[in-house]
Amino acid sequence: MALNGFDITVIVIVAIVILILFAGIKTVPQGYSYTVERFGRYTRTLSPGLNLIVPFIDQIGKKMNIMEQVLDVPTQEVITRDNASIATDAVAFYQVLNPAEAAYQVANLELALLNLTMTNIRSVMGSMDLDELLSNRDAINDRLLRVVDQAAKPWGIKITRVEIKDIAPPNDLVEAMGRQMKAEREKRAEVLEAEGARNAQILRAEGAKQSAILEAEGRREAAYRDAEARERLAEAEAKATELVSKAVAEGDVNALNYFVAQKYTEALGDIATSKNHKVVLMPLEASSLIGSLGGIGALAREVFGDQTVTASNPPSRSGPPPIRRGSMPAPSED
Repeated sequence: MALNGFDITVIVIVAIVILILFAGIKTVPQGYSYTVERFGRYTRTLSPGLNLIVPFIDQIGKKMNIMEQVLDVPTQEVITRDNASIATDAVAFYQVLNPAEAAYQVANLELALLNLTMTNIRSVMGSMDLDELLSNRDAINDRLLRVVDQAAKPWGIKITRVEIKDIAPPNDLVEAMGRQMKAEREKRAEVLEAEGARNAQILRAEGAKQSAILEAEGRREAAYRDAEARERLAEAEAKATELVSKAVAEGDVNALNYFVAQKYTEALGDIATSKNHKVVLMPLEASSLIGSLGGIGALAREVFGDQTVTASNPPSRSGPPPIRRGSMPAPSED
């Protein structure tokens, strides 16, 4: 079947319409935003999904990645406030919040962010001492984040994180720091050792104190017991003396003789066991001791005024008769 001129015209028109429709439909993938330019001028931003533009008039300008991206900051030399030269590198995380500003406010976004981050690293770290850099890395990261984020805000960029990866002092500083750390560790060890010795001395002193307290309490208890024993002994002595006095008053001299003999025997025992004794005197005959006891009994009767004891029963006294001083026996006629 031959096509006439009208049919061909219709087919061409339909093809042109379909081509125009396809030219006006734009699909934006997730995580991206497209800018639309009309005659070279920015008009709007296409969000992810299906979008319609004016065919052959509107053009896609910039395709911007709106996902969070990583910017690797290379190693650079930094001079600290105390004139120490260090090598440091970092990593920054950023996200495009305004695709139009990121596309048309800066020519090369990644290069601009890199130079901005490196410049602020030198500025922030150069205002600090080496010891501060090594001990306050979190503070450095927070300060860099605030500074770089504020500087990148006109570009429609949000700086989410800035992290210092490494801080490398020169070798001579590393050796000096190693010696310093070693000296500090030795100092801390000496301090800990001194504290341990002090604590040990304190514990020993506390132990000696408790021992002295317990010993004093023991001596006090022993003294109390000794005093109590002496008190009981004195009471017993007083009781015995009372009984002897009562017996003598009733005419029983044997009780007094027994009491005196007991004391005499105890005195001899004390003399015999004394460490400083030189001479021990012992009676030659038991009759002498008995005679002494008889004399003591007579003395006791006189003292206590006993009238019941008769004089007809004096204690017998054995042994040779006493010799008068200055008299001699007469010689025998034989």
